[in-house]
Amino acid sequence: MPGKGGPREPAPWLDDSAGRVVRPYTASGGRTRPAVALDLLSSLTATGARPRAPLGAEHSAALRLCAGAAAVTVAEVAGQLRLPAAVAKVLLSDLVEAGAVTASAPCFPGGGGPCAAADDQTLLQAVLDGLRRRL
Repeated sequence: MPGKGGPREPAPWLDDSAGRVVRPYTASGGRTRPAVALDLLSSLTATGARPRAPLGAEHSAALRLCAGAAAVTVAEVAGQLRLPAAVAKVLLSDLVEAGAVTASAPCFPGGGGPCAAADDQTLLQAVLDGLRRRL
């Protein structure tokens, strides 16, 4: 019984002695390219909307991870699910297309791109304010 402190049963696609019984790419139906471009540092957030199509076990697990925190990255989901990043990107792309998850590109100060609105001077001012509070 997982909720009562008893031994946890292994997931059906894992075996204690053999490890993963099913190849990771079966989770994505053999697909290796996501329909939505995702970076390893893309932030993912669950929308609360349920996908119309039935989800596989890995899709459901990824959706739970996205719903369990304010935002998670593609890398975090891949690590938690113990799947290659390419497979996690395909699963998460499916969830984005279904409207169950939103994805935001990572922001790098001074890197331009979609986060160009956050200028370097704002970041430097925040650092300066933080240092002044510590002194």
